[in-house]
Amino acid sequence: MRAALLVIAGLALVGFVAVAFVLPSMAGSEMRDAAQALVAGAEQAKQQVGAAAEKSGKLAGAGNGIKMTSRNDPKHGEMKWIVSDNGAIRGWNEKNALEVTLTPSLQSGKTSWNCKGYPVDAMPANCGGKS
Repeated sequence: MRAALLVIAGLALVGFVAVAFVLPSMAGSEMRDAAQALVAGAEQAKQQVGAAAEKSGKLAGAGNGIKMTSRNDPKHGEMKWIVSDNGAIRGWNEKNALEVTLTPSLQSGKTSWNCKGYPVDAMPANCGGKS
């Protein structure tokens, strides 16, 4: 009887460890993958904004006419992006509650980007996350 109780207690402890540590780590990994896909999905718009800004020499109007279609990723759900007139790109993924903002700057005729996202723990290092 005592041995059976010890076995049951051991199984309960293993179950607790799995729920407390392993499952959140798996969910975090899936969120990080989704965040990386969200940032990567903005690459084409970044190139278009950069080309327009470098050609005109200003960010005002660099995002005019740039449309991005949403993408339904089988693993991460629907990803959406919008490009503002000044070239800033906002992306989001409702399934994983992710948001990113990519903001351009123009110096010496070259476009560079600042990326910030939420939640920070899910973001790649190039978008304000921890490596």
